[in-house]
Amino acid sequence: MYTRGMTTSERLIDATRELLWERGYVGTSPKAIQQAAGAGQGSMYHHFAGKPDLALAAIRRTAEEMRATAEAVLGGEGPAYDRLAAYLLREREVLRGCPVGRLTMDPDVVASEELRAPVDETLDWLRGRLTGVVQEGLDSGELTGPLNPAELAATIVATVQGGYVLARASGSPAAFDHAVRGLLALLSTRTA
Repeated sequence: MYTRGMTTSERLIDATRELLWERGYVGTSPKAIQQAAGAGQGSMYHHFAGKPDLALAAIRRTAEEMRATAEAVLGGEGPAYDRLAAYLLREREVLRGCPVGRLTMDPDVVASEELRAPVDETLDWLRGRLTGVVQEGLDSGELTGPLNPAELAATIVATVQGGYVLARASGSPAAFDHAVRGLLALLSTRTA
C-alpha cells in the first residue's frame, strides 16, 4: 500500500484517511491506524499529539485531494455544460461514498468544530466553484433560462452526495448514475 520513501507521518495520515473513509472516526482506533501504517505507538505520538490531531491532518489531506480532483475538471477548457458534465460523470468509488461527504454523517466529526471545519470549507469551496462555472455558462449564453447559479451549484452537490447515499443503500452504482444522468438531462434543456 505504501511506497518506499514515504515518511512515517505520511503513512500515518494515509492510513487514517482510509480508516476514516471505511469506519468513521469512532471506528478508527489508534491501534488500527498504527497497524495499517506499519508504525509504532511512539512514532504516532512523536508526529501527532493524538488521534484528533492525526484525524485533522487526514481530513485536511482528503479535502485537498477532493478540491484538486474537482478543479482539474471544472477548471479545464471547454463549455460550462461540458465541464459540469465531466464533473458529474467522472470516475468515482460510488459504493464507498464520498470520503468528505461521509464525514458529515459522523457524529464525532460534526460535534468537533475543528474536525468539521475542513469538511465545511471544502463543500463551500465546491459550491462556489460550481457557481462560477454555471455563471460562466450564463454569461456566455451557453446556459439559458432563469437559473440561479448558487442554487444550481447546491443542487449539483446534493445530487452527487445523495447519489452516493442511494447507491450505498441499494448496493449498486446504478442509483448514483441515474441521479447524475437525470440532472444532466435537466441541464441539457437549459443549453443554447
